[in-house]
Parts: sequence; structure tokens; C-alpha cells
Amino acid sequence: MNQSPPKNASGQRLPQTQKQTMKDRLINSFKRNYWLYLFIIPALIYYIIFHYAPMGGVIIAFKRYTGAVSIWESKWVGLKWFKSFFSSFYAKRTITNTLAISLYTLLTFPLPIIMALIFDEVRNKHYKSFAQTIMYAPHFISTVVLVSMLSLFFNPTYGFINTIIEYFGGEARDFMTDSTVFRHMYVWSGVWQTVGWSCIIYVSALSAVDPSLHEAASLDGASRLQRIWHIKLPTIAPTIIIMLIMRMGHIMTVGVDKVLLMKNDLNSATAETIGTFVYSRGLISGDLSYAAAVGLFENVINFTLLIIVNKISRKVSETSLF
Repeated sequence: MNQSPPKNASGQRLPQTQKQTMKDRLINSFKRNYWLYLFIIPALIYYIIFHYAPMGGVIIAFKRYTGAVSIWESKWVGLKWFKSFFSSFYAKRTITNTLAISLYTLLTFPLPIIMALIFDEVRNKHYKSFAQTIMYAPHFISTVVLVSMLSLFFNPTYGFINTIIEYFGGEARDFMTDSTVFRHMYVWSGVWQTVGWSCIIYVSALSAVDPSLHEAASLDGASRLQRIWHIKLPTIAPTIIIMLIMRMGHIMTVGVDKVLLMKNDLNSATAETIGTFVYSRGLISGDLSYAAAVGLFENVINFTLLIIVNKISRKVSETSLF
């Protein structure tokens, strides 16, 4: 029995192009762009092997896993490790330090946007290229080298920062062991290293601004700041929102490698984060189940915040990740 052609709500027949199923569209897209799909395969394999396959191991957060027996043979303990963490002295300190550093870093979020706007306003191409190169360069400095630079610059004996302080009548201090300045050093050294590189995506977004809009605004008497506020910022607003959503999805995550290199016994009161706690408890002490439980807590909070912020953004600005 032949089926009648599909119709819309008003009873009109749908065009032939609208009859294709999702499967047909995917097949046709693959046939037209199969070379592009082949480029995706290595990335898919990487994420499957190193990101999705290991997710099954999170089950050890609910077991007593020691490595003596397999994960599946380990004894179930339920929420024991979560209760142990939240009732410990380390819970409040690590969560507080992690949030403090993350929120402090979040306050610097507008800096790459400002930098991109400044670059976009520079008319001398040679100077612009030189300035961008200088700003991008710190991104390629490894974390180990960056922390070594901090140790040299802020050394209480021969560091030039303390030399300047003493020159103006102050007293030298060991910044690297001072818990009161750890967060400032961590955040602003990160700004110096990443602000130039982070602004690249905003510089690219600004290239989409229609020059005719600037010409029309200039004829209407708009100043440069007014054109930035009413033309450039609205153009890159979707990019800003997407980057902010992604940043909120990492609010409980602080760079472990950099904190470990900067952390010592004297500044651990403000330097101990969830990431370093998981590292020391899991890899150093060998308490893998406990560390897995803490790591799972961290990721659940990140995932929850990502979903919430994405939903709010979709309702308020109609821009979202999904």
C-alpha cells in the first residue's frame, strides 16, 4: 500500500527536500564532505581512548580499591569516601581555596576582551603585529619555567622586585613562602602568560564587524568609544558568552601543575586546592578510592554549573553551547 506524501499543518504537501530523514541527510553530508569527516577520526579516537573509556574507572569512588584486586572484585563501600572527605579538616580549606582562586581568576575574564579591542583599534599594521607577537609570546613559556622566573624575580636576596622595594625604603620579603600573596601571584602571573593568547578568539570575532557600520556611525557623530560600545561589543557578545559559559564549567578546577610548583609548607594554607589534594592523596599516598571520590565531587559541581549557566544564557541571550 502506497503512503500518501507528507503534509504540513495547513494540508499542503512538503517539498521533496524536506522528506529526507536524518539518516539520509547524514549519509548525503558524508558523501559530499567525506574528506572532512576523515580528519575528525583521529580526534574521535583520542577522546574515546583517553577521555570516555577511562570514565568507567570512576566506580572506584564507591569501592575500597587498593590495586591488590581488580576494580570489579573490590568491595563496595557506598558513599564512605565522600562522607570521610566532607567531615575532614581538608574539605573546607581545599574547597575555599579552590573557589577563591577560581573566582579571582574569573575577575580577570574581561582583560582579553579589552586587549582585543585595543589591538583592533591600532591602525599601524607593523606596530600591531609586533605588539601582538610580544603579547602572545608568554603563552609558549612552560609552567615550570614560569614558576622558576617567579622564584628568581621575587627572591628575597637577589630578586629585582625586592631590590626595588628596598631602594624605596621597604623591607625585603619572601613572596614565594607568603600565604597572603599566593593567590595574587598565581592569578596575575597567569594573566601575564595567557591574556595575549586568550584574546586571539576575540580578535577573530572582531574581524566580522561590518566596516559600513563604522562609517555610518562616524557620519552620525559617534565617538570611538561609542562605536566600540554599540558596534564592536554587540558583535562579539555571542563569543564572550560562550567563553564565559565554558569558564564557568571549570570553576572548581585550578591548574594543578602550577599550584604544585608554587606550593610549599609555608603557603599551603592558601595553596592547597582540590586538585593538589587529589594528587597527594591518590598518587602520593596511594589512596585511590578516596582521591577518586574527591575528583568526582569536583567534576559533578563543574558539570552542574555548566548546565545551569548554559540554561540561563539560553533564556536571557538566546546564546548557548547546546
